[in-house]
Amino acid sequence: MMSDRTAAAQAFGSSYTRLLVPRSWLLAWLLVVAVADPARAQQPEGTAPRAAVVFSGPAFGSRYTVRVVMAAGDEPANEKIRAAIAGQIALADRLLSGWNPESEISRLNAHASSAPFPVSRETVEALELARRASELSQGAFDATVLPLVEAWGFGPKGTKGSAPSEDELEALRSRVGYRLLVLDAARATVAKARPDVACDFSAIGDGWSADRIARAIVALGHPDVLVDVGGEVAARGRRADGGRWRVAVEWPDGAREHTLVLELADAGVATSGDYRKVWTDAQGHRQSHIIDPRTGRPVTHDLASVTVVDADGAWADALATTLMVLGPDAGRALAARERLVARFVIRQPDGRFAEWSTPAFESVVAPQASSGPSRRP
Repeated sequence: MMSDRTAAAQAFGSSYTRLLVPRSWLLAWLLVVAVADPARAQQPEGTAPRAAVVFSGPAFGSRYTVRVVMAAGDEPANEKIRAAIAGQIALADRLLSGWNPESEISRLNAHASSAPFPVSRETVEALELARRASELSQGAFDATVLPLVEAWGFGPKGTKGSAPSEDELEALRSRVGYRLLVLDAARATVAKARPDVACDFSAIGDGWSADRIARAIVALGHPDVLVDVGGEVAARGRRADGGRWRVAVEWPDGAREHTLVLELADAGVATSGDYRKVWTDAQGHRQSHIIDPRTGRPVTHDLASVTVVDADGAWADALATTLMVLGPDAGRALAARERLVARFVIRQPDGRFAEWSTPAFESVVAPQASSGPSRRP
């Protein structure tokens, strides 16, 4: 259960900016592509021109890109936005980053005791969200998966190249289970049933950060903003021309003719996939960073990617990973039952891909961006 995002910007036609997304610190497999604002909208005469001003920089081993509809050239406002972005990135690193040994989650992992460990209100919220995903999926999502993630060569201490033995897996699985964490929200503490339980928030961290950045910028008086953190996207308000924000979602093999564009106003979008961060063992078996906490192993089903849209970007991030772990059948059943806004891309025996979407997902696809008929399993 892991994520990997690569941020690379390149031209996509005449009016789009394409961001490929594998991630670095957290988990999830996002091939999300943020589609840029079109040309500056017509402004009423006598008013300051408004456009999507772009802010970007490094974040968690990847990149962030933020577009804010505002008056161009307002440097005092720009500085406040830069400070808000930097503050939220620093907060995520300080609380949830497994790559920062001094972060709150790293210190919780190193807490070799069953005594309650004090955590921040924000970390309590992240733990509550993770538990919600665990309960919804009966353990397909599990924040305590870190020992398995590292054993398979992913995460801060993982070393690729060899699979753990059966004995090692059995020992590691005894350390994994969301019920091994006892959260006391009122006292803002978390206790571990075993001192060696360790958490990984890679599956929600980028979406969590994108949401918080968007909220911070809205609080500064800029209600129209599009945030991409390592491929996870949070959209608020509208573009400069009044239209909905456009976010493009890639096909797993990058085939351009299958890229579709979503139209969003106040929502987050996340994609999880199994093809960005993999290694091959000595027997020629492909090992993906998507780890099933229930089996202790990388997933082996035919589901290639899942995209989820939700009002809460962190929840969309968690759901995408959850559905990816569940696989094509159980994942689609959960998406249908919960009426999720979700799209599944599934490998076929002939090497091609087919897709399946919930009715709610179809409603956010831009009609003009349709790639034509697709094969549905």
